[in-house]
Amino acid sequence: MLKRSGRQESFSDKIYRFRGTLLVVSVPLLLITFVLYMMPSSSSNESVGDYALVNRKMSPEKKSGSSYAVIFDAGSSGSRVHVFHFDQNLDLVHIGKDLELFVQIKPGLSAYAQNPQEAAESLVSLLDKAESVVPRELRSKTPVRVGATAGLRALEGDASDRILQAVRDLLKERSTLKSDSDAVSVLDGTQEGAFQWVTINYLLGNLGKDYSKTVGVVDLGGGSVQMAYAISETDAMVAPTVPPGDDPYVKEMFLRGRKYYLYVHSYLHYGLLAARAEILKASDDAENPCILAGFDGSYKYGGKEFKTSSSPSGSSLNECKSLALKALKVNESTCTHMKCTFGGIWNGGGGDGQKNLFVASFFFDRAAEAGFADQNSPVAIVRPADFEDAAKKACQTKLEDAKSSYPHTEDGNLPYICMDLVYQYTLLVNGFGIYPWQEITLVKKVKYDDALVEAAWPLGSAIEAVSSP
Repeated sequence: MLKRSGRQESFSDKIYRFRGTLLVVSVPLLLITFVLYMMPSSSSNESVGDYALVNRKMSPEKKSGSSYAVIFDAGSSGSRVHVFHFDQNLDLVHIGKDLELFVQIKPGLSAYAQNPQEAAESLVSLLDKAESVVPRELRSKTPVRVGATAGLRALEGDASDRILQAVRDLLKERSTLKSDSDAVSVLDGTQEGAFQWVTINYLLGNLGKDYSKTVGVVDLGGGSVQMAYAISETDAMVAPTVPPGDDPYVKEMFLRGRKYYLYVHSYLHYGLLAARAEILKASDDAENPCILAGFDGSYKYGGKEFKTSSSPSGSSLNECKSLALKALKVNESTCTHMKCTFGGIWNGGGGDGQKNLFVASFFFDRAAEAGFADQNSPVAIVRPADFEDAAKKACQTKLEDAKSSYPHTEDGNLPYICMDLVYQYTLLVNGFGIYPWQEITLVKKVKYDDALVEAAWPLGSAIEAVSSP
């Protein structure tokens, strides 16, 4: 019988014999080492907590792509300034505690039709406040825009041009913000409506989704009312042609990787304040059944003055509604298209993009003053019929009792509370063809992350401004 060799086992033999155990131990160690290598070093300015936040949604202070935009909304009822702060992904970030700076003053630029210099100077306090929140090193790169809306569009002669030039001179002399040659202009109705649609759908997180997932918008300003909603490509292809010089019915927009066909139309002279003038004209300067009993005075709009007095029997819902229909020309214009709103205007064909309507500006204000919307809530679900119900009460009110009945309504608006509510109902139901019992969303602000943002067209304009080269 042979004896085993006395040769001692080598190191390589031991490795070979324990190769399974070594493999089990080494793989986890390698993985742990790789993870530690990929994480930020302890010498980085960012903590591990910062790292997780930055990779989820980068903090604006740590990003080089931060930008601001300053947008003036020069409306017929007042001037407002919005300042927005974006990160490089075009997500809104905070300015102090809010997601925007918003300041407003009254009256609007159109109130200074005879004094352009005074009109421009009315914006100084807003401009100073806006510049104060933009970092000094970013001001020369921060676009500023002044968008005048229907109030200036309604002025006669060259009054609008002279006011706009005075505002351009003001920006050139007083501001260090980036002001392009077209920064101060009168927005055409389609721009205003399109920007409003972009704003609300951006805040709701709808941009980039199919058009059927977006919401339609009706925005009732002082001088004009806009309707905008996304339609199918099929409907866009059959949109009626418009006379030379008029805005097309369909605007193509490419937003967040998706092409939208946006039906948008602006009705000049049919904003709430302008509509008062149209309804007063419809009564031929006679006593008006839309005016609360006890009022005798005048109404000024667009540089004109209209005799305004109540009828001896006071205001009347049905008689006021007849005047509103006459002002809207609902039954007077011939519709040459398959479907029309009022004044012979194509309605866009309807469809999924219109099934959820967000209704903004003066609709919300009057609903809150009339008591069927909470003025402290950013949104309210109502029906057009609610405006008619509120109008019934308003039209039975005398001017002497109006302040106690409508404590949140400004004194200058009290004589017109019946007229305003009747007009809003008539516009929605008879003008736009909305079913009286359809639920609509009155919107003043939209929740975005942990803040509320004003649901107005300037945000849409700001998005375009910071996206431009």
